[in-house]
This record gives sequence, structure tokens and C-alpha cells, in this order.
Amino acid sequence: MTPSSQDVHQALTCALSSKVPTLSADALQAFVATYLDRRHIFLDTARRYGSPLYLLDKPALEAAAIRLKAAFQHVLPEVEFYYAVKSNNHPEVARTLVEHGFGLDVSSGLELETALQLGARKAVFSGPGKTEAELRLAASHTDKVSVLLDSPGELWRLEAAAEAQATTVRCGVRLMENPNGLWRKFGIPLESLVDFWAMARQCSHIELIGLHFHTSWNLTPNPQIAFIQRLGKALANMPQAIIEDIDFIDIGGGYWPGQGEWLHDAATPAGRVRDALALPAADELSREHHCLSAEPIESFARQLGAALKENIFNLKPCRICVEPGRWISHTAMHLLITVVDKKACDLVITDAGTNTVGWERYESDYFPVLNLSHPSLTEHHCHILGSLCTPHDVWGYFYFGTAIEPGDILMIPTQGAYTYSLRQNFIKPLPEVAIL
Repeated sequence: MTPSSQDVHQALTCALSSKVPTLSADALQAFVATYLDRRHIFLDTARRYGSPLYLLDKPALEAAAIRLKAAFQHVLPEVEFYYAVKSNNHPEVARTLVEHGFGLDVSSGLELETALQLGARKAVFSGPGKTEAELRLAASHTDKVSVLLDSPGELWRLEAAAEAQATTVRCGVRLMENPNGLWRKFGIPLESLVDFWAMARQCSHIELIGLHFHTSWNLTPNPQIAFIQRLGKALANMPQAIIEDIDFIDIGGGYWPGQGEWLHDAATPAGRVRDALALPAADELSREHHCLSAEPIESFARQLGAALKENIFNLKPCRICVEPGRWISHTAMHLLITVVDKKACDLVITDAGTNTVGWERYESDYFPVLNLSHPSLTEHHCHILGSLCTPHDVWGYFYFGTAIEPGDILMIPTQGAYTYSLRQNFIKPLPEVAIL
């Protein structure tokens, strides 16, 4: 049904008047200070390896792994951790997490090969559209790999691959969390689970023992809790034989890092409407940034644990699997770039382009740019742009420092999630990686 002009006007008015919380200046300065306090380490690394440069922060990665494991182990009797490789696919990230007892969550044959080469003791193979070659690879490593099935067709293809190798594959089935829009590409409807289980019982080389679901961009645990409640109600009405077969439930990941989601005004509802209507943008000279708050991981674990005990464990105590990606890798990588040209007092060009992160992230997402060469806790306006031949090559509109000049080393912290994995060979060469 086409909305009326009155409905459209009301929606636009609501968006333009909506207020996204402001990022606290004190919180921002405290965040910046933690990196400026270590500026000598970052500058020494830049002098040693050159610029631009990815900095893999292993201490930050290990601290995140330890904290996340402690949070969930405190509230769940049996829990396993699988790192979502797609969030940052640098091999050292996965290797470090394997050393800390993580399995790997892979979404392709390429990632599965990496997991096997790194010596991962356990892996879950998720994602839609697994090819026959990928399923054959999984079936040849049943001692380490469990497959999270995405459809009936995938079930039958895996049965054929396992039969050809005279083996049995341990599997879970992904449940569709959102039946509307593009997210319906993932998994099967919860209402189809009984029929799917019956099909799996016809496959003598498939051992269906688990369930899987995933919600993304979770600032709070509420979306996961809502699905756990739906799942508990559905299971309560299913044959007892299915309940008895369940050995694990994989509740996915999607936890947002604790600092929250930091945004430019252009990414707020009001900013998007102004852009769509070609209205003047908000004053970009203002150093007011926006923040959508995220709950700490301990709060996620506590509330998810309670929801599982109330809705699932009363039917079947089982192993719980979690698949953190963004939360683990977010703080594990930073970027160092160098100013190569100052074209105006408020416009500089750097030696790196946003092909290093693979998308026009900084037109919407706000991350502080720190001038390590002239450090300060005061932020100043400046267009900080990359050297690609496109106007969308933006690093930011502000920097923390006393000045900004050619030769200055700039740092963009916490760029570990969905940046390095999305990097593109476009115009400029990609940076090297230095491990701290």
C-alpha cells in the first residue's frame, strides 16, 4: 500500500525532530588519551615499518578474548566459543584466539582451509550457498568440523558428499531469525523445523544434533532474548525425540563493542532525511558527535544466560555456542597513515585511501583521528582525505592535535572489525601489517 502524503510528511517530521544521543566529550577524551599515552610505541612502529600501516594489537585481542570467555563461563554451565573469521581474517587473529581455546566460525571453503591450516581443533561451517566442493571439504574433516545447514537442498548435498566419503557429519540447522526482507536468505523458518528434522533422519550420513540462529548489530541482548523465547515456545510443542537429539544450541554473536556506535550527524535519521531532500547539512564545524550506547558484554552474558535457563534448559540442558566476531576484533587493529599534502588550512591529503578498509566508512561512522606527531586532547576541524581518485575517500572531518602538517603520523584506532577483511585492491597498494 502506497503511503499517503500525510503519512510521508509525518514520518519526515518525526525523523527531522529525532535526537540521537550526543557522545560525551569526557568519554571521548578518555578514549583518545588511552592511545596518546602509547604514542611513542605507535610512532616507533611507523618509523620501523613505514606508512600506511595496519597495527595488529595482540594485547588488546587477548584481553578481549579473556574478558568475553569469563563473562559467559560465569553464567553458563557448558559453553564453547567460536571466532567469526569474517570479521577480521588476518591469520594471526585466528591463530591467537585458537591459542586461547576458541574454535573458528567459518563461512566459506577458503576460511575453512585457513582454519585447518592454523590447526583449529574445532570449527563450525556456517553461511548459505555452500558449494559441493566446500561440503566435500567439510565432510573430509569430521573430527574437527561441524556444519550448520542452511536449507533442505544443502542437507541433501552434504549427505551425498558424506556418503561418497563413507563418513558421518555432525550438523546443526540454522533457524531464520527474520522472515522479511533480505535476511530471509539465512536458514529455515522455525515452523519448518519438525519437517527438516524428519528429512535429516532419512540421511544415514548426517547426525543432526544442534540448532543455530544469529542476530546482528546487537546494542543490547534483546533481539537474541526475543528469539530464545520464541524458540523455547516452539520446542515445547515439538516431539520429544527432537528435544532428545539436541546436543547444542548456537546463539550466534553480533555483540556490539562496549564503546557503542559512534556516528556523524549525516548518519542520524535527521541527517539522512536532510541528505535525501537536499537540505543543508548540519554545521560540520560543530565538534558534537553522536553515540548509540551498547551494553557491556557481562550484561549480554548475564541476560542471555537467564533467558536460556528460563526458556531452553527447562526443556533440555545443552551446550551453548557463541560466535563473537566484531566484539573480539574491534579493538585488535588500528591504522597509521601519513599526511602528504596540505592544500588548505582545513584540508589535508594522506598517503592511504579507504580501499584499506573497503568501504566509505567514515562518511557515516565517526572515529577520532589522532595526530601522533602533534598530540593534544583538543579536537579541530579539518577535512582529512585519502589519496584515491574519488571524492568519497574520507578519513574524517576532525583531528585531535595542536596542528596538522605534511609528514605528520595520524592514527585511527579500533579498526579491527569489518575493515581489514573488506580491503580492496583499488588504485593504491594495500598497507603491510605490523604486530604489536
